[in-house]
Amino acid sequence: MAEKKYNRMVKMKETLYIPYELIIQILLRLPVKSLLCFKCVCKSWFSLISDPHFANSHVDVSSARIVLISRTPPTVGIRSIDFETSINHDSFSLDHNFLLHRGYYFHEIKGSCRGFIFLHCWTNIYVWNPSSRFHKKIPLSPFDLKLHAYHRHHLYGFGYDRSRDDYLVVLLSLCPALVKTSSKLEFFSLRDNKWNEIEGPHITSFNTRDHPKPSKAGLFFNGVLFIVIVAFDLMERKLVEILLPDDFNHGLMYYGLWVFGEFLSLWNMNFDNQTLEIWAMKIYKLRSSWTKTLVIPIGNDMHCFSPIYSTKSGDIIGTDSGHGLVKYNNKGQLLEYLKMNPNASEVAMYTESLLSLPGDREQV
Repeated sequence: MAEKKYNRMVKMKETLYIPYELIIQILLRLPVKSLLCFKCVCKSWFSLISDPHFANSHVDVSSARIVLISRTPPTVGIRSIDFETSINHDSFSLDHNFLLHRGYYFHEIKGSCRGFIFLHCWTNIYVWNPSSRFHKKIPLSPFDLKLHAYHRHHLYGFGYDRSRDDYLVVLLSLCPALVKTSSKLEFFSLRDNKWNEIEGPHITSFNTRDHPKPSKAGLFFNGVLFIVIVAFDLMERKLVEILLPDDFNHGLMYYGLWVFGEFLSLWNMNFDNQTLEIWAMKIYKLRSSWTKTLVIPIGNDMHCFSPIYSTKSGDIIGTDSGHGLVKYNNKGQLLEYLKMNPNASEVAMYTESLLSLPGDREQV
């Protein structure tokens, strides 16, 4: 009898055996919150989930979510929303205690990349991983501190240099009060932990009256950081101008760059006929490849629409001037509307990630 029981147990173990390679594939598709808990299962799982190679593979297959900051002083609320399913469901709060105990109530999202969100909080800037609660305070630019007394504009961006496994904070400073230095471009390397200035000619033709949205966050796409009408190649450390479509005959009053499908795209709000026009650059850096791909009619009950991201099915997610979160289909039909807190004006897309920054340990 004992021998039969033993044989059944052995057979059960053989039946329940799962190849280690399959375990890896299953774990790669789990959310960060679950993976952090599963570190305690056994030593092999702890080593696997802690491995930087696993973190890099995980971020490549992770689902994208939307982070939403709502401000109701003296508190700040930050939520994460799964927009692939519905903007009205699957929402949960994010831990942001590192911001609350400092008493900062004004937060701007200046970019996101590989699961990290770049936050500007009054006179402080942070890189934050909302999934793992990892965060790092970035020192302000020395040039920025010198210009504190002048009226100036800041255009920020945040991206990843794959060649050096480095993250860069890019700052384009515009100071109309200074005659000789109308603009300056710098970047902070998180690996080197220092600010650097870009050598070569600076942007002197940028007119803030023609571009009335200087606080717009930069867009990181295919190793290049796009800030308004200029692009900064993070690996080559080179600045290039982005040329608008030849037949683009509208003023850039309310516009932005984003990724629509797999293409670098330009959106522009046309208030004359209350529509949003979307242009896609089908061949990168080729001006003649700009193609108008979609025109979305915006209802009179909506102020204006700013697209953020397109889903796998082709739906478009965006905001209504910070008043609500909106989802359109690829034919321009309104699918969902989520009314937000009147003070909730910061919305961005991020990807769940286990990654930490170069040379840093996890801070919680």
